Amino acid sequence: MSHPPSTVDVSRPVPSRGPIRAVVFDLDGVVVDSSDVMREAFSIAYAEVVGDGPAPFEEYNRHMGRYFPDIMRLMGLPLGMEEPFVRESYRMAHLVPLFPGVRETLQTLRSRGIRMAIATGKSGPRARSLLDILGVLDLFDQVIGSDEVARPKPAPDIVLQALGHLDVPPEQAMMVGDAVIDLLSGREAGATTVATTWHGGDVTALLAAGPDLVAHAPTDLLAHCPAALVP
Repeated sequence: MSHPPSTVDVSRPVPSRGPIRAVVFDLDGVVVDSSDVMREAFSIAYAEVVGDGPAPFEEYNRHMGRYFPDIMRLMGLPLGMEEPFVRESYRMAHLVPLFPGVRETLQTLRSRGIRMAIATGKSGPRARSLLDILGVLDLFDQVIGSDEVARPKPAPDIVLQALGHLDVPPEQAMMVGDAVIDLLSGREAGATTVATTWHGGDVTALLAAGPDLVAHAPTDLLAHCPAALVP
């Protein structure tokens, strides 16, 4: 599969917003490769609550990035699936790896004085637990889950709340995500939007959403994040 050149404009000129001082990351599909564990947890939850038959994980996957209860409502599935899904996700959390290059990229950004946050469709406690298991929780200044904002993605609330904690204005921040709703949330917040392709998902739909930048590897982000200047 051919990709456009790394970190190039795909829709319109990138606004001149000043130096990037903060990066807000989605979690699943960007920082962690959790698809296999989520598929297994979803299948177990479906079998327990719904019953026999194939679990519609591909449909679930199309809603990735949203809060789990919201996905259940969109799919017309019982909200009771959340308890076994979360239980199994915790049980298998040790099987979730970071994507290659993520740890090194986070460490480099940290060394450059870039503030960093996670804005995820997961609950906050589950996101923080997973990042702690992976040994990267302390690299982030803030980790916010969809249960900790009034309106989850695609609303801008979670990005704006993260940037408020980081004390960085949106025009000096990036929102990095692998789903269209990440880009919508970041754009509505006023941040530079970055679409990632290393998750192997529907890149065509992602590019059609018009991100400001495209990154094919975590290290691509470094070109846009020089050492932060003290405001």
